[in-house]
Amino acid sequence: MDWIRRHALLGGATLALGSFLGLADGPIQHSWLGADQATRSVITLTRLPELDTPMRTLSILGERAGLVSLLALDFCLLWRPRRHWALALPVIMAGTGGLQFLAKWAVNRPRPNLAQWGYPSGHVLSLVVFFGLVAYLLHTSRMGTRWHRLGGAAGATTELAVAFSRLYLDVHWLTDVIGGFSLGLAYLLATIWLVEFYRRRASRAESVPVASGDLMGEPANSLAGAQAPTPA
Repeated sequence: MDWIRRHALLGGATLALGSFLGLADGPIQHSWLGADQATRSVITLTRLPELDTPMRTLSILGERAGLVSLLALDFCLLWRPRRHWALALPVIMAGTGGLQFLAKWAVNRPRPNLAQWGYPSGHVLSLVVFFGLVAYLLHTSRMGTRWHRLGGAAGATTELAVAFSRLYLDVHWLTDVIGGFSLGLAYLLATIWLVEFYRRRASRAESVPVASGDLMGEPANSLAGAQAPTPA
């Protein structure tokens, strides 16, 4: 079962990365042009003055200020029960910033409003990783199944709402959002695979018995085989 889980994580990360690279390709992206434009036209019909402020507020969650606030909250909640994760989570999320910068620079696709660097959506990418890690921490905690499901549902709902806000504000195409989800999922699954790989390696090292003689830098049987000196 553990073998299947490891390969499922790597396989999922590979498929997600392949989806991102596929949508980054010019000819494939051109084939999605109709879907991008149709989605933009439909969302235009939903625009109301009353929704502008809520959509901008939701979008802040995927920006630097929103992510820092979420990380600060998680840091406080994790510091006592899982201190290593409280320290590791900001480092992992910093990696998403470098990843999205590299991806946007490499693809260099304009946004619907003609601004630069639309693909992939950095908001979606970052929140997929963040809420995915939160769901993983809940799943590996001692909390009940109800909390696992509640946390997963809250994270997925927030992620979808922010993704919609990016389309509503006309700063991303549909393919930008899908690309952000795909690249974020690839990074998330690869991170979980690495965490579990090193956890298994550490548990195996702890399970190896250590002979008492090894602690002194000598073979364990060296003392047993030695004879006591004969008194003069």
